[in-house]
Amino acid sequence: MEFILASGNQHKAQEFDELFDHRIIKICSASKPVDVIEDGNNYYENALKKAKAYYDVFKKPVVSDDSGVDVVALPNDLGIYSARFGGENINFNERIELLLKKMQPFVGEERRASFTCVLCFYLSPDEIYYFSGKITGLLDIQPRGDQGFGYDPVFIPDELKQKNLTYAMAPDWKKDNSHRAKACKKAQDFFSQTHCQSKKSTI
Repeated sequence: MEFILASGNQHKAQEFDELFDHRIIKICSASKPVDVIEDGNNYYENALKKAKAYYDVFKKPVVSDDSGVDVVALPNDLGIYSARFGGENINFNERIELLLKKMQPFVGEERRASFTCVLCFYLSPDEIYYFSGKITGLLDIQPRGDQGFGYDPVFIPDELKQKNLTYAMAPDWKKDNSHRAKACKKAQDFFSQTHCQSKKSTI
């Protein structure tokens, strides 16, 4: 099954494509970006908005992704607003700096956070599927690591066996175990089963 990624970022489409077995799912970049107002109340609503907008333009199956970091101590600050935290005109280094400044009063388990990814597979207006992935951890007191992007340098995942490494310090582990990887695995398992059932029904 082939899906267009609801993003104007070709590099992001390549990253997604690498998470799937091409015998089951292949992700392609869109030929042009589509403007989408992400004013949903949660990850699911924003993922749907993006998927529908791209489907309406290209008339082909689309997959969209809405992700963010939720910080327990700052419940209303990030989440679906993670990419815009601190304002539209600052970069992610400045967003991280602002986040760490706000987190200064919190120590230990008070620094709990989680990454969430919601994928929306929009095959048609009558056939829409959602898959989610989540990973919990702690926010570091300073950025560490130069791999990854976004808030990766300050997120220490619980599941990483080699403790105290951030996402940005363990890119190979992140590729296979991140919130996005978990959501993609659920989608691949689902479509693999659906594809097998479809093949059986045509025999």
